[in-house]
Amino acid sequence: MTLYCGIDWATAHHDVAVVDDNGNVVARGRVSNDAAGFAQLLTLLAQAGDSAKDPIPVGIETDHGLWVAALRATGRVIYPINPLTASRYRARYAVSGAKSDATDAVLLANIMRTDRQAHRPLPADTELAQAIRVLARAQQDAVWARQQIGNQIRDLLKDFYPAALVAFDRLPAGGLARADARTILAAAPTPAQAAALSPARLRRLLISAGRRRHLDRDVDRLRAVFTDTYLHQPPQVETAMGIQLGALLRQLQAACTAADELAEAAIAHFQRHPDAEIITSFPGLGMLAGARVLAEIGDDRARFADARGLKAFAGSAPITRASGKKTVVLHRHIKNRRLAAVGPIWALASLRASPGARRHYDARRATGDWNHQAQRHLFNKFLGQLHHCLHTGNHYDEHLAFPPLLTRAA
Repeated sequence: MTLYCGIDWATAHHDVAVVDDNGNVVARGRVSNDAAGFAQLLTLLAQAGDSAKDPIPVGIETDHGLWVAALRATGRVIYPINPLTASRYRARYAVSGAKSDATDAVLLANIMRTDRQAHRPLPADTELAQAIRVLARAQQDAVWARQQIGNQIRDLLKDFYPAALVAFDRLPAGGLARADARTILAAAPTPAQAAALSPARLRRLLISAGRRRHLDRDVDRLRAVFTDTYLHQPPQVETAMGIQLGALLRQLQAACTAADELAEAAIAHFQRHPDAEIITSFPGLGMLAGARVLAEIGDDRARFADARGLKAFAGSAPITRASGKKTVVLHRHIKNRRLAAVGPIWALASLRASPGARRHYDARRATGDWNHQAQRHLFNKFLGQLHHCLHTGNHYDEHLAFPPLLTRAA
């Protein structure tokens, strides 16, 4: 008799249910969210018929956390069930809309019993791949936080400090997030203080921010910008906005520091992974972008049976909706947004490093694709090639990826 387990995950406790092939509830209970509760879960499963040779598969509404890690350590197959998916199943058993944690545990167990093949099991990634996922995602979150705080600073500067936008917003390599911009704004958080900065003071601030080149040129430019004529808020309002800017700058400094430190750690772990050489052999994929790719796709080769699954997971492959005589091809919105965020970075960087990628991108643009459409199509092509290289152990080959055009004989 085959058994299936469902766990309704919560913060303080979890409801557990085990059903057999016929849908009969064999065991059920509620356990606490701690080590003692996990021991109770193992006891409940053992009494239901669990064994080391034939562990009971588990359906649970999360794919991370201590409980998932502990369940993974027992060697059983874990199926993360999206809560939205579970809510759709609920109508099959109770059209009234009734809901409880205990019945949801039975529902999850029945999903395992009837539709287990329609759901993906938790990938069996190595410990190193899981560590890379933690660091790469944390670094990406820090970058997104840096962008969010930078947008708040930009909006604030528009209201009282336009000289700062003129001085720093359009600079390459970070704009307002640059070290020299953060240092000068922290020293002069109001327009009046910026206008009072002497050339010698500006020079010292640039040096303290790590600048060593073009100091005289930039000191003269900043001095001219800060002493130019602008509209001003009332003095007390300007001072208050300067205090607010100082607080945001401290948050931006923390986000920048976190992003840099996490990037260094993610790259160090990524370089130790055996897939790193294959991933970084692709044009446009550096160490950090490669770490993000590996963090999301993992190193379990059985996770994506073919390239189509990987492309759908990344959101680069379109979806087709056909009904009667009407067929519509749409952009995929349900996707792994972290992997999808690597797509434009990878595609744009590859245009400078790969003649074949540039030729493919230009051809898509010539057929009428918008910029983002052409980038997404190039990203989609790279993912198919990456899937092949990871399964065969081969490095990227430009001539195989983008065969040269055949010239017509004269």
